[in-house]
Amino acid sequence: MKKKKIMTLVLTAAMAVTALAGCGQSSSKSSASGAASSSGKTYNIGICQLVQHPALDAATKGFKDYLTEKLGDKVKFDEQNAAGDSANCSTICNGFVSAGDDLIMANATAALTAASQATTTIPILGTSVTDYGSALSVKDWNGKSGTNVSGTTDLAPLDQQASMLNELFPDAKKVGILYCSAEANSKYQVDTITPFLEKYGYTVTQYTFSDSNDVAQVTKQACADCDVLYIPTDNTAANCAENINNVALPAKTPIVTGEEGICSGCGVATLSISYEDLGRKTGEMAYDILVNGKNPGDMQVESAETFTKEYDADRAKELGVDIPDDYTAISKE
Repeated sequence: MKKKKIMTLVLTAAMAVTALAGCGQSSSKSSASGAASSSGKTYNIGICQLVQHPALDAATKGFKDYLTEKLGDKVKFDEQNAAGDSANCSTICNGFVSAGDDLIMANATAALTAASQATTTIPILGTSVTDYGSALSVKDWNGKSGTNVSGTTDLAPLDQQASMLNELFPDAKKVGILYCSAEANSKYQVDTITPFLEKYGYTVTQYTFSDSNDVAQVTKQACADCDVLYIPTDNTAANCAENINNVALPAKTPIVTGEEGICSGCGVATLSISYEDLGRKTGEMAYDILVNGKNPGDMQVESAETFTKEYDADRAKELGVDIPDDYTAISKE
């Protein structure tokens, strides 16, 4: 009987130990699984926007919206505006580098240039940038940087913009191109569109202003000399659109622009993209870099997929410009 009791006690103890060991293993697996599910990385993204303007604002919004939809509270944005000063862009981007951000989104050419000079390791995506070759000082630009930079371009087909200007103003003789001499992306557009305009028989003259202080005087001269003006996607012109309109509208000089925001401020018509869609595309690229591990240097700079002929109804009416039926009126809301 004693042997049986001893054996029973031994077996009971052994079973208890086994049960405890099994419970311990189960608890350990559960804790590990819980830690994995709750330890998802939070991505910190610095956003440097050159200036507050509807087009750039829309691009930033699209970028943030896409990533928030995909990552929820696992993405944090440090959004800063340089107030149109390229030196501020450098200060902002250096701050992102010091903070160890996971990615920098540079909105406009000056912001991209500053970001690329601030770091060669943190991934950088540009948006609202017309010419990456100029922004990155790359002569033979082929669409991929081979470095830590990629992004999206807001360049519309300049041959189609020239065609649109000719469609609206076939009897014009002189076209003035108005832009800021400090913006390399504007110079690129001007050099590209000029031959297209000349093919239609226009005499093309460039009118440059250095900053907002001389834009009104330069615009006045351009209006006096020319039948119609063209303004490319130019951040300074966008910021000074009201000043330009205050000169051009009384002079009855119509303006064709490179994007919707400038057109709303001073233009008659534009062939434009959706900057919000462009920002969303940039957000998609950011997701591929942060989550899927893609290398920005291997990613082709992306372009807008659709372009829309748009016009400012009030300004077109006041200037007596006949707008074809395939143009869309720009919303004033």
